[in-house]
Amino acid sequence: MDIRRADAAAGAALVVLWSSGFVGAELGTRFAPADTLLAWRYLAAAAALTVLAAALGTRFGPRALLRQGVLGLLCQCLYLGGVVTGVALGVPAGTTALIAAVQPLLVASVAGPLLGEHTGPRQRVGLGLGLAGVGLVVAGDLRLDGAPWWAFLLPVGGMAALSAGTLLERRLRPTESPLQALTLQTVLAAGFFVAVAGVGGRLQPPADPGFWWAVLWVVVLSSFGGYGAYLLVLRRSGAVRVSTLLYLTPPTTMVWALLMFGEVPGPLALPGIALCAVGVTLALRPRVPAEPVSRDVVA
Repeated sequence: MDIRRADAAAGAALVVLWSSGFVGAELGTRFAPADTLLAWRYLAAAAALTVLAAALGTRFGPRALLRQGVLGLLCQCLYLGGVVTGVALGVPAGTTALIAAVQPLLVASVAGPLLGEHTGPRQRVGLGLGLAGVGLVVAGDLRLDGAPWWAFLLPVGGMAALSAGTLLERRLRPTESPLQALTLQTVLAAGFFVAVAGVGGRLQPPADPGFWWAVLWVVVLSSFGGYGAYLLVLRRSGAVRVSTLLYLTPPTTMVWALLMFGEVPGPLALPGIALCAVGVTLALRPRVPAEPVSRDVVA
């Protein structure tokens, strides 16, 4: 029971904290371009984690650097870079969220043969219902206009990169702790996004205190909290479970937006939330083992 409660708490933290990143993006991009916010988010997070690693006397070998470098490139650089750049080019946020919601289906289809995390008919139905629920939640912002056709490939690529990183992390089962993994990946991502913002001439941060409040928000809640919880749930419960829980992030983001920005959800949002909840419940319900066949001989 204690393990179940710990898993439930970790899952709830993942949903709430992962969703906070969308709120932080809304706060920060009011004052600066997205790549400026990402660069300073990761610079601040990398600085804090590096100081903590030094204080703990943490040492990283070359294999750890290589493993976490690849995982960080997939799960942080390419995922966030694809999603944020796509939105900046005009891909609607709702369309981006729906594209990202394909990830659990993609992970579940690969996790069985690759990792042995097989899904039964009930789990597959749950995953389908979860995707449909996300579609209802973001229905008011689903469009295929406003951006060149190729821009829609960026969030698709970001979703695929996060899926690949999730599966690879589970496959490799690295020996680094979640804190060590987060430190190495964050330092790599800091270099990546600083380079991107620098090439575009957008590295200089604004002086407005609101920007730095947004940076603090995404560093503490999103980088440390959201991605840290993602690593924890992934290692404790597997690739399919952690991906399925992400179905609950669009509804949770909607609640964040209502409380913080007064954004009233559309009429399909509440049915979408209910459908997401049903889908996730079905997908995550433990599979009941088959009854053993009796060997008694009937006379």
